[in-house]
Amino acid sequence: MNATLAKTPWARLSVMGVALAAIVGVILLAFLWPAVTAEPKSIPLAMAGPDAQVTQFESGLAAQSPDLFALSTVSDRDAAVQLIETRKVYGAIVLAPSPEILVSSAANAAIAGMLGKFSPELAANLTKAMAAQGQAPSTPITVPVTDVVPLVSADPNGVILSASTFPLVLGGLIGGVVISLVVVGMWRRLTAILVLAVVGGFTIAGILQGWFGGLQGSYLVNVGVIALALLAIGGTTVGLAALLGRGGLGLAAVVFVLFANPISGATLPPEFIVRPWGAIGQWFPPGAAGNLLRNESYFPSADSLLPWLILLGWAVLAVLLIAVASRTGRSTAGEPTPSASHGGPATAL
Repeated sequence: MNATLAKTPWARLSVMGVALAAIVGVILLAFLWPAVTAEPKSIPLAMAGPDAQVTQFESGLAAQSPDLFALSTVSDRDAAVQLIETRKVYGAIVLAPSPEILVSSAANAAIAGMLGKFSPELAANLTKAMAAQGQAPSTPITVPVTDVVPLVSADPNGVILSASTFPLVLGGLIGGVVISLVVVGMWRRLTAILVLAVVGGFTIAGILQGWFGGLQGSYLVNVGVIALALLAIGGTTVGLAALLGRGGLGLAAVVFVLFANPISGATLPPEFIVRPWGAIGQWFPPGAAGNLLRNESYFPSADSLLPWLILLGWAVLAVLLIAVASRTGRSTAGEPTPSASHGGPATAL
């Protein structure tokens, strides 16, 4: 054994330091970029009332806040409530017969607060309109703000619900990395990732719903959403690592942590994220899982088929990647199986 160990060359050390600093910068940008560039546009909003009043109010909104809302007209308050409960709109402005602003803090607390600020303006406009018609109200008009689908008292600001997707990303990624490095064989890897998904589903749902009370609805359904998300993220990580070696682990981290998670719409609604990234984020496991957990907790009438299919598609992709990788003769990230290295069969089961 040499008395003096070889030292890292200064040039390589400098390059490593610069590379690590660049990586830190990229991570910072990935997490801050959606919030820094957030600009709400085309927020779905319903309006109910006489055509003349609706047209007048639409013109006022368009002049005051161009492109802020994507307006749809409905017949009455009940129709507006139905659109909110199915997550087709974030809220509604009812002009007649009784003026009212409908919001849904469970859909997004920030948008609910934004819509609530229109109450004084709407009251003033209605007062002016009545005065112009010679029907000045005897008492000041007030426009109530009704939270149609409110958040539960255990999570009044929606913090728990918004933060629920990141543990899925981190847990799936870490689980996939560990399995890639220590587990050999296709069936063993599949078994390990399935155990992680099922146990993780019960554990995370138990904490978020049973302990903190941030999730609502069926506990078993929430377990299924979380388990499927862990399978999709962890299984894809395992498959990429087996196919691409250790570089596959880095690719999985970039895809799920630095790309998919910031644009998932969990903390900021997709309408706040620069187009088209908010919409794209819904096609990755963090966005689909966040949508499903919100729907199952507060919006059982919403159409949840697409996010379920997205998660299932990623889970199938994960299984296919692991199966294909088993034919390449790799047992851990970047390492050949013992049988393959000795000229035996390339597949380790």
